[in-house]
Amino acid sequence: MLSTLAAVRPKKRLFLGLLLASEFFVALALYGMWRICCPGLADIFEYLPAVVGAFLIFISTFSFGALCNMVLAVKGFPTLKLFHRYSFALIKLLFPVAVRIGKIFGINRRQIEGSFIVVSNLIFMKSGIKVPANRLLVLSPHCLQLSTCPHKITRDPNNCKRCGGCNVGDLMKLSEEMGFTFFVATGGTLARQVVKKIRPQAVLAIACERDLMSGIQDVYPLPAVGVLNIRPNGPCNNTRVDIEEVRRVLSSIIIEEK
Repeated sequence: MLSTLAAVRPKKRLFLGLLLASEFFVALALYGMWRICCPGLADIFEYLPAVVGAFLIFISTFSFGALCNMVLAVKGFPTLKLFHRYSFALIKLLFPVAVRIGKIFGINRRQIEGSFIVVSNLIFMKSGIKVPANRLLVLSPHCLQLSTCPHKITRDPNNCKRCGGCNVGDLMKLSEEMGFTFFVATGGTLARQVVKKIRPQAVLAIACERDLMSGIQDVYPLPAVGVLNIRPNGPCNNTRVDIEEVRRVLSSIIIEEK
């Protein structure tokens, strides 16, 4: 089973439940706005309230269908490809609402982001995605490098001297062993540029909850799976990653050469 957290493993139902609650809240707000605007709409055109109401019903039904499609994917049931394209767009729209609802119940943003990664990874794995090693890109954050290291590895990880002080050397060795492309990025902008330049068939990203969530959505429809980094010194400072977990995930994605 794919693990994405170094400590507490978030549950997939947290994110899905908050998304469904957010969908209900937004639909209720739209209905309230429609009721308030009805008299003004009727003054413009007699049938305008009905037209606007039908449009809002369509939007609400479609977004609910996309959420249900996501739940079916997590459960391993067949899904409709029609909804796949809009799932992450819907998540971007509803996520701020989900965070606010979570706050009411004492659920912090990191927990919700972690739950999203679990859901996204599970959908990825159940999709049975397999790619050749040379078409797989592994992206790592710069904070994985030891902060006192004098060697610049962003843009060219081959500058790593593999001293064992951090996991960059381990990932370089794994890259040579398995044949995937490895890159260290300083941020989301550079990571997106690398994806656009290399044009891989799939991405494995190592990062914190926030960066993984935004990155997975940014590269869609390119399939991406995330592995959370370990932060013994806090965020963005000498972080680490479970190399064996990375190896397990890669082994489930890469097509073995005959």
